[in-house]
Amino acid sequence: MQYLHTMIRVSDPDKTIAFFDLLGLKEVRRMESEQGRFTLIFLATPEDMAGPGERARAEVELTHNWDPETYAGGRNFGHLAYRVDDIYATCRRLMEGGVTINRPPRDGHMAFVKTPDGISIELLQNGQLAPAEPWASMPNSGTW
Repeated sequence: MQYLHTMIRVSDPDKTIAFFDLLGLKEVRRMESEQGRFTLIFLATPEDMAGPGERARAEVELTHNWDPETYAGGRNFGHLAYRVDDIYATCRRLMEGGVTINRPPRDGHMAFVKTPDGISIELLQNGQLAPAEPWASMPNSGTW
């Protein structure tokens, strides 16, 4: 058995791609279905990419249905998790991009943010960093 991808439905592909770009994921491939009225966009980290247009080792599939739909309960999905080399730099980059840090990396190890559609993303430090400000005293914001 081989893990292929996780699919999330998105209402605004451009906003969601911009969010994942801040995390370091890039578009691998895209498929559109006029008959089905949807677009599939596959993203991956550069480390997981095989080559242009080829399936990556691990992907996030963004499904955009062309007909407007309301997606609720993103929290019911659970979350996606990514290991990062520097959780503080990652959270700083996300904040500078307008993303709310819902659970700051107070412990130097774990943080949570959300996509524009409310899907929780867990960020886990590769190893452990010493607690540092402003993160150590930053309160939670909303849910994660």
